[in-house]
Amino acid sequence: MNTCHSPGRCVGCLSCYWACPYEARELVEAWPDEGGQVTVYVDGKPLRVPGSVTVAKALEYLGFRFSPPGSRGVSLACGTGGCWACAVVVDGRLERSCITPVRDGMRIELDTGMYRPLRVVHGPEPHLVGGKGTPWWEVNYVDYVEAAIWVAGCNLRCPQCQNYHVTYDNTSAPLTPEEAAKLVAYYQRRYSTRGIAISGGEPTLNRRWLVEFFSHVTRFVGRGVRRHLDSNGTLLTPDYVDELVEAGCNNMGIEPKCVRVETYMRITGIRDRELAENYLSTAWRAVEYVYGNYRDRVYLGVGLVYNRALVSMEEIAEAGDRIASIDPNIQVTVLDYFPTFRRRWLRRPSLSEMLEVKRVLEERGLRTVIVQTELGHVGPGDRRLGYLSYRPGPPS
Repeated sequence: MNTCHSPGRCVGCLSCYWACPYEARELVEAWPDEGGQVTVYVDGKPLRVPGSVTVAKALEYLGFRFSPPGSRGVSLACGTGGCWACAVVVDGRLERSCITPVRDGMRIELDTGMYRPLRVVHGPEPHLVGGKGTPWWEVNYVDYVEAAIWVAGCNLRCPQCQNYHVTYDNTSAPLTPEEAAKLVAYYQRRYSTRGIAISGGEPTLNRRWLVEFFSHVTRFVGRGVRRHLDSNGTLLTPDYVDELVEAGCNNMGIEPKCVRVETYMRITGIRDRELAENYLSTAWRAVEYVYGNYRDRVYLGVGLVYNRALVSMEEIAEAGDRIASIDPNIQVTVLDYFPTFRRRWLRRPSLSEMLEVKRVLEERGLRTVIVQTELGHVGPGDRRLGYLSYRPGPPS
């Protein structure tokens, strides 16, 4: 899933540290000059840098400023090698600067414009349930609802990451946006799904890749096919949303997870409070922006999470109030966090707990609440899927 790109000579990229589900790695501070000095050529200019660092760290030593995550420039978005947003040209090939060690004589070029962006992709495969933004009336646990792919790399560090085997994959061969779009379009046709979807990891990290992916998918599938983005919302600024909609994205599931910064830090593993505040506020603003500007063009779903060890019922109610203030008809899906990755000690919420979450949200005025449970999905209303009867019917 996650391999070291500098075996025998740690360069401090931390990819293995973040990826290990057993927390088997420890951080030990070392001086970068312990590896001596090497000469690298940046855009043809010879420069001396420490020999025991990554390409990214060497570039930072030389004064190069990476773009913010979610922008179109080269950015240190995931830091674990899956999203390829940090890629620069190394010895004539696109390569990830965050996990690649420098070596003497290496030639680095910073202009990547002539190269197609890359990303580690899992799938495609037909999907029965869909994501946070999949319209509820399409899901019946019988028919495939979406042809989905999952992309590696995430800017969060959730200790209970439910897709960690995708999120921290820096080993699989990457795909271009067009290659991924062709694959998912093939599966959409083969299984006659109503939508295609991209999830992760966090899809929005590599902006150029994602926008091009939606542009290609829009060309490859029929006009009536949903084009669904599942995102944590942390990088979905208004201009980014505009660009995605223009590229053909017409279905968004955005997951702020909660409303309180302290809870958000506990859930996501983000230790920098200022960064956590920024991520959380950006996600909620994205919900408001998509609804306020594109509700006639984009089907919107909002994702919350629940486990009593992480989120209280009082905060669930606060989140319900916030969504209801935008529109009580917005589809809301609540994931039940279960024991996995670094939080194997969690106890999965019972069916009765998740029904209580649903009741609390509906008491706040929300009309389209779905909760994920260990036995299937419940909602909207008394609709139950996965273990009891299914009563089909689109919304009136």
